[in-house]
Amino acid sequence: MGVLASKKLAFVFPGQGSQAVGMGNDLAESFSAAADIFARADEVLGHSISGLCFNGPEDELKRTINTQPALYVTSAAAFEVAKKNGFVATYTAGHSVGEYAALYAAGAFSFETGLRLVRTRAELMQKAGETNAGAMAAILGLSPEQVQEAVEKASGIGIVVAANFNSPIQTVISGDKKGVARASEIAVEIGAKRVVPLNVGGAFHSPLMQSAADALADELRAAEIADPAVPIVANCTADFETTANQVRENLAKQITGSVRWVESVQRMLDSGVDAFIELGSGNVLAGLIKRIAPEAEVHSVGDRESVEALLAV
Repeated sequence: MGVLASKKLAFVFPGQGSQAVGMGNDLAESFSAAADIFARADEVLGHSISGLCFNGPEDELKRTINTQPALYVTSAAAFEVAKKNGFVATYTAGHSVGEYAALYAAGAFSFETGLRLVRTRAELMQKAGETNAGAMAAILGLSPEQVQEAVEKASGIGIVVAANFNSPIQTVISGDKKGVARASEIAVEIGAKRVVPLNVGGAFHSPLMQSAADALADELRAAEIADPAVPIVANCTADFETTANQVRENLAKQITGSVRWVESVQRMLDSGVDAFIELGSGNVLAGLIKRIAPEAEVHSVGDRESVEALLAV
């Protein structure tokens, strides 16, 4: 494990957009700890989420109802491999649905409880997206304050909010189609380099998801959740949550609230984090963290090669 053993580590877990056919396959073939997670997931869900992760098809993997459990399971598998190899988190955090893997890694609930919650969350969000059709778009090249200005100016046309504060120059907006379209136009007018419409199943992290938030709150109240053993930074507060009640409250708020990723990363850095380890599919979060803090040490772990590279640091 080398010098990483003596460092304060933050484990971070990706959200929607990081999925890819083949995710987790190499981990499961190479490490029994990962294979066990995928087997347990198949049993809980009653179908082969492992087969969908490993083999696709891509169209099915991209459906919200499948994407969210697939990401959670792959992240949990990568976490178990990291844990087996002696890596210990000082803090955890996850982007949107990634927050569930972060809570599992922090000891707030069992793998199975987390997976059932993620499955329910995905079903509720997909249903809300079908009921209240919306849109999302990434605004590139503007500060969060400038995006907020565009959103406020467009709010008379329709519902639109700043949904994901991903990096100092990338903010995602979400809402109904009219609101997002007008905010996108205003963003270009005030200097956005690009506006990229996102291919998503709903207006996530916006008021159009309120029905999903309300229903999930009921599920969270009934779920077996403990105080996290490791401090976790919540999306909607960008601060540490340390009690089960905070976890329940913040996970319900998260569905309609903003993902405050820039502040979350900064919160961990201010608390002394020396290195970030992204666990799961892809390296989206590693890229965002480097844009937030160019000097930060970041590693992504999602296959055997990246595990071996981490062990060699």
